[in-house]
Amino acid sequence: MLCSVPMLIGPLLSANATSLNLMVAGRFLSGIAIGLSSALVPLYISEVSPTSIRGTLGSLNQLMICVGILAALLVNVAVPAADWRTMFNLAVIPAGALLLGMMGCPESPAYLQAKGRRQEAEAVATRLWGSGGPAQLGTGTASKGGTESASLFSPTYRKGVLMGCFLFVFQQFSGINAIVYFSSSVFKQAGIASGALASAAVGATNVLGTLIATGLIEGAGRKQLLTTSYLGMASCMALMAAGFGLPALAGLSGTIALAGTLGYILSFAIGAGPVSGLIVPEINKEAVRGNAMSAAMVTHWVCNVAIGQNFMAAVDQYGISAVYGFFGLCSLIAAGYVSGNVPETKGKTFDQIQADMDR
Repeated sequence: MLCSVPMLIGPLLSANATSLNLMVAGRFLSGIAIGLSSALVPLYISEVSPTSIRGTLGSLNQLMICVGILAALLVNVAVPAADWRTMFNLAVIPAGALLLGMMGCPESPAYLQAKGRRQEAEAVATRLWGSGGPAQLGTGTASKGGTESASLFSPTYRKGVLMGCFLFVFQQFSGINAIVYFSSSVFKQAGIASGALASAAVGATNVLGTLIATGLIEGAGRKQLLTTSYLGMASCMALMAAGFGLPALAGLSGTIALAGTLGYILSFAIGAGPVSGLIVPEINKEAVRGNAMSAAMVTHWVCNVAIGQNFMAAVDQYGISAVYGFFGLCSLIAAGYVSGNVPETKGKTFDQIQADMDR
């Protein structure tokens, strides 16, 4: 609920800005809201979801992000740039919906249990999951105040925390945001002149892929989706690197760029996009789950900024083919890491997952 406050105030400040300072202040508050929600939403969903559909409900977070991005892109197409104040005012609608919606939502039973409020946790678990709720809640013990931050990288918790951070390093260094940032130029080479329409096509593909992931995640499992996703992303990067780098394919570079970009986005959306945020709360122990999710999202945003700030400079220095080859290699390494280290979590309670992590 607190997250929705800067999410409301930020767009309103930007929409009514009469100076650069007010615009920057509005964008700063919006950034705070996005940073908070990116960690809190997947954590909350994982803790209030029943074990049997935790993956499906968790993937809805990424689906709604993709739908929101697509909606924003379509607004950009429909609303003239001169009406930018209208665009900012529209951003108040989802923020208000979040605030009103959370007023009717219970506190996470896992959080209540971690704070030593077992009876309240069982009552909420029964309300959310039925009579078998307390059994799904597990046997977690209350955390001792003030110890979570200090113990985050202790031997007891380090494995899950570092695994979550590594997953987001791989996600970002596989090139997802570089692809999104560069998509307009890529589509222009394929003969599509409108950057806004090109971005909307990428957004629509992202939504489609995430819908597929939502349907598969409880059947195929997190690990298989992640591995398949990274292998697909590596293949698409290799295809685009060849299309841009091999003279024999110069005449097909536009078509290859178009197919490779959409194929890459689709591959990302079925695994690396939704599963990374879903699995971090699952693999971390109750006592540090919130801090572990925060550490993973800090890693995500630091890597996001690093890629965004250095991508075009790398393209200028090494060429787009070499940069795409690097992203493809990172995707292959990610697939190997997931295959060899990340446990399967589908259909398992938090206690069962921790037993797997402790082996």
